[in-house]
Amino acid sequence: MTKQALQPYFQQLELCMLKDRQGFFLQLRKLQKNDKKQDFEATLKKLADNLDKSIAQAKLRQQQSPARSSPEELPISQKRDEILEIIKASQVTILCGETGSGKTTQLPKICLQLGLGVRGLIAHTQPRRLAARSVAARIAEELKTELGQQVGFKVRFSDQTSENSYIKLMTDGILLAECHHDPYLNQYDTIIIDEAHERSLNIDFLLG
Repeated sequence: MTKQALQPYFQQLELCMLKDRQGFFLQLRKLQKNDKKQDFEATLKKLADNLDKSIAQAKLRQQQSPARSSPEELPISQKRDEILEIIKASQVTILCGETGSGKTTQLPKICLQLGLGVRGLIAHTQPRRLAARSVAARIAEELKTELGQQVGFKVRFSDQTSENSYIKLMTDGILLAECHHDPYLNQYDTIIIDEAHERSLNIDFLLG
């Protein structure tokens, strides 16, 4: 095995879990500078095994992604196809609508429909703890899954998520705190900042 053979591993990083990608990338860059053949081959074998496991986890999550449907009577359901196209085409989407239009409960499900939430969680923030719990419970009910499994929530002193979670409700303060140990928020592939019009200090920092 030579250093020139590392390129396919770099390409496979696009298929692994986002939380693992940065670590794998740094290990591959370190291997590029390694001149000891024995260490190179042993380290690459271990890295390849871990990369395969991460890719397999992403594939399994794709297969097990929860079924989703939107109540047709909600106003957001009438704009679902348009919202899908906008999210696919844009890195940042601003969605405005009247209270009760279904934005909070249906937008995470629209993201699931696009295949998001597989290689990384869908983060969904609420300004208050009670809202984070109740929204998580509502989405879990609509997806016919147990709260804390495919849909979970995290608030101060309570983390009701699992390795099977796709959608994670939390307060904006919790997400901001997670930046301390995960500055690029690599465990998420989608971040939904709800009630952004409230313009709290936490929300302003997150939007930045």
